[in-house]
Amino acid sequence: MAPKKKTKSDTKKKAELRRLQREEEERTRREQEEAKIQAELEEAARLEKEKLEQEMMAKLAAKDRERREAELAELHSLEQKFLSAEQWKIDYRAHAKWEHYLSCDENPDPTVLREINTFMSLWREDQNKDIKLVMKKGEQVLNLIEKLQLLLLDASSNQITEKEIVQYQESILELQNLLHEKYNGATEHLLKTACLYEDSETGNMHAVIKDKNVTFCIWVNLKKKVRCKSHVFCDAQHGFDLPKSLAVSSVAVRILHTHYDHVSPLWLQCQSVPKLEVLDSKELTQDSKDDVEEPGEEGNKANEDPSMPVKEEPSMPAEEKTCGRRKSVVSFQESISSIADVNETGEEAEKKSEIVDISSLSLVQEPLMQEETSEKEPKPDENIVDLQQFVPVGGVYHIDALQVPRQVKQIKDWSMVELRNVGLEAYPYPPEEAEDATHAPIEITLRLSDNVIYFATPVIARWDPAGQQWRTDDIGNITYETEKKSITFKMGAFYTIALLQDAHINMPYQGWELQPTGMDEALLTVTTVFAVIQIQIKGNQCMLSSVVVEEKQVLSHITGKWISPLNLREVLKKAGVNIFPGECSYTYLSLNKKVSEHLKAESVKDEDWSLYLFNGQKAQKLKITESSEAFSEEIEEDSEFHSTIYHMLKDFSSKEAIDKVETASFLFIDVVYQLLLATRVLTYS
Repeated sequence: MAPKKKTKSDTKKKAELRRLQREEEERTRREQEEAKIQAELEEAARLEKEKLEQEMMAKLAAKDRERREAELAELHSLEQKFLSAEQWKIDYRAHAKWEHYLSCDENPDPTVLREINTFMSLWREDQNKDIKLVMKKGEQVLNLIEKLQLLLLDASSNQITEKEIVQYQESILELQNLLHEKYNGATEHLLKTACLYEDSETGNMHAVIKDKNVTFCIWVNLKKKVRCKSHVFCDAQHGFDLPKSLAVSSVAVRILHTHYDHVSPLWLQCQSVPKLEVLDSKELTQDSKDDVEEPGEEGNKANEDPSMPVKEEPSMPAEEKTCGRRKSVVSFQESISSIADVNETGEEAEKKSEIVDISSLSLVQEPLMQEETSEKEPKPDENIVDLQQFVPVGGVYHIDALQVPRQVKQIKDWSMVELRNVGLEAYPYPPEEAEDATHAPIEITLRLSDNVIYFATPVIARWDPAGQQWRTDDIGNITYETEKKSITFKMGAFYTIALLQDAHINMPYQGWELQPTGMDEALLTVTTVFAVIQIQIKGNQCMLSSVVVEEKQVLSHITGKWISPLNLREVLKKAGVNIFPGECSYTYLSLNKKVSEHLKAESVKDEDWSLYLFNGQKAQKLKITESSEAFSEEIEEDSEFHSTIYHMLKDFSSKEAIDKVETASFLFIDVVYQLLLATRVLTYS
């Protein structure tokens, strides 16, 4: 078949296709050239913008360098307010010391070794073992311990020597040991005379004696009847249920609830906040040593720029992020072990399958910012409580099984008591022969204090005197009743127990506000997930105004009292409201910051807040707002760099605001600084 001849229309189609192809290629070439030109223009614009920005930043940096000396001079003048406050407190303590001397007060000065040793020796020799007298004397001892603890918390490094630190810590531990020895002596005395207080219904002896510091519960098994193996102390609402083997034994049960914690390591009890360092304070230091030899009580200083109320945590190398105990605090853990239960040497028993595994709470957690542990390092014991993350709240419960000594015999007007120099003896449980055998657990019910808030189910831990640590093993079947404020659990032996709460349960804060209420007066409000805390500031003191939980005011027993910032911090922490980050808290939380001028006693509008960035070298106002989608370090237009946040804020502050800062009392400024430094609201919100 002959090939088909090309028609004229086919030729036209091919020509048209070639033309369209050429036009497409030409269009593509033009687009590429235009894109190239546009990219070159954009790159040129970018480079020009970058050049202008660099020039602007260079000018700002040069301007910052030019005025740095003047700003440092102004900063130095501001620091004089802290020096004035420091000198005022030194003079105040010297005057108080002199007034104490003139008053011939029977209370010893705990900072004077001779006086405190004499006090302890006299009480140690006192053979009066009445429990009520021990409680009364114990209140005096607790006051002495509190004074020493506040000195360790508050004293500046240039006002207290390492020797004095060691002396105060040793005195604290000796006072704690002596106080617990006296409670043991009073318990032994009660046990010997238990038959004189026999209950007519059960034939056993039971009693509750309490004051604001201690709740003392004792039950003595005189009749040894199985049906009397459980008991509830009505005046305290603590109770227990014993195994049958103990119900028929000559055993006594003591629940000694100390509303304080003399068991945890001393470093935990004396944790300090960062101190303020004031430049060129050598002259003040020398003057203070000439005026008074005692260590300071209220000289809070910190390794921070004093021009700002608080500052961001500096970035740290990974190897420095692992938190340890304060180097300046000696632990004395060996000495403190004598405070723990007399019966905590029993071996731990195997837990029954139904007992709750508390280790699932993962109390020992690696800090969020810490590097992962290498495979060669030993795996941490998950039953050991991390005291940087969990802290005891509500005091300590010493739960003891004790041997009942021979009872006093009444013969006419004479009382015959067996004299044995063995002291208070623990009743061994579980028995030694049951070391590898299964034994019944002890059930304990504790009524929680109304003066303490638990925002979540508390973690129950037992004190391990050998390891000097709180542990969560050998405790299970936990039932927490929020409404009744009681907790029931089982344990394999008799232990010293503490209820722990997450130290950061109220952090990060949902919000905070510092508003003026008058000259040298202000109101600090910290809002957390669970509570709203309001603190009034006036002169050189502060006052807890209110704590609101679920729209109800709580902790009325500690509100409305003017105290120092340090005392307020300890009172709130003791009540379970911890809004005071520790030295290592940043490893557990993610953080955020913002600032606004605040002149009047009213809330600031949302649009009036501004964001600032401080990296330790320079401060700048950011262009972004709280509602910006992404973070940017771009500087706000018409703003500059400054070496401190104080001078950065001056650029955007009114003259009225600056005048208030310059005319404010140095004592008021010092108290505000202490509270802001303790709460670190700029960092932990």
